[in-house]
Parts: sequence; C-alpha cells; structure tokens
Amino acid sequence: MADKYISKEKALDKLQRYCVYQDRCHQEVRSKLYDLGIRGYDLEDIMASLIEDKFLDEERYARSYVRGKFRIKKWGRNKIKSELYSKKLSAYCLKKGFEEIDEEEYWDTLKEVLTKKNGILREVNIYKRKQKLALYAIGRGFESYLVWEVINEMVTK
Repeated sequence: MADKYISKEKALDKLQRYCVYQDRCHQEVRSKLYDLGIRGYDLEDIMASLIEDKFLDEERYARSYVRGKFRIKKWGRNKIKSELYSKKLSAYCLKKGFEEIDEEEYWDTLKEVLTKKNGILREVNIYKRKQKLALYAIGRGFESYLVWEVINEMVTK
C-alpha cells in the first residue's frame, strides 16, 4: 500500500469519486490518502482541493450522518454524538448536525424502539422487564431520563 506511489492527480481523481459516493469527514479522507501512500504537501493540497471544490464538507457530513443514524438505524443522541466525536468533528458541526433531529420525532422514535422491544421480550417479572428495556434503549444512545419516562408511561397504560 504505502510502498507503491500513485500520482497526485490520480489520487485526487480517486478521492473525488470516494467523496461523491458518500459524504466523508476529513479524518476518513486523510486515512484513505495515507493508505494510497500520499503524505506531506501533496496530502494537504489534495485535502484543500477537495474542500474548495465542495467534495468535502464536514457540516454536510455531520447533518447526513445524524439524519441517517437517527432515522434509519434509530440511534439516540448519545450514541451518535460519541461516534461523531471519534471522527474528530468540531463542536460547531456537531451542533449543526443535531439540528436535523426534531424533538417530537425523537420522542416518537424512542417510544417505537421501546414498544417493539417490549413486544419481543419474554420476561414476565415487570421489574426485570423494565430493566431490560431501559438497558436496551440506553445502549442505543437514548438519554436515560427520557427512557425511564417512556417506560413508566408504557407500564401505566
């Protein structure tokens, strides 16, 4: 990998296609460039070119990442935030990304996740059932205070 050198132009073309396929963060693109054997000034030139030509945009990446993980995978804010931190995004990009989550939709999604899990749990002891539901939803990244509020609302019905 690092031992074979590809030209800067070829690397730029490759990375443009890589970024068009799916939104990428700077860290992912840097890693890809390292894998291609690109280092130093060439790496920085390619990064600058990708940003300038709008192939790379961390705010756009944060927004699409949050939208996708929330709506498709049904992750909570905590899990999404943790994953975005690991990708070294700025606080500004995180804030902009989380604007994609509507509060009412978040609440409805949490209820949907817990209702679905409640339907497949075989636990008969109500306290153990509640505990299993809570651990499941918290593990998916939902805030514990919201999880318990929904669980207590579900049980009183």
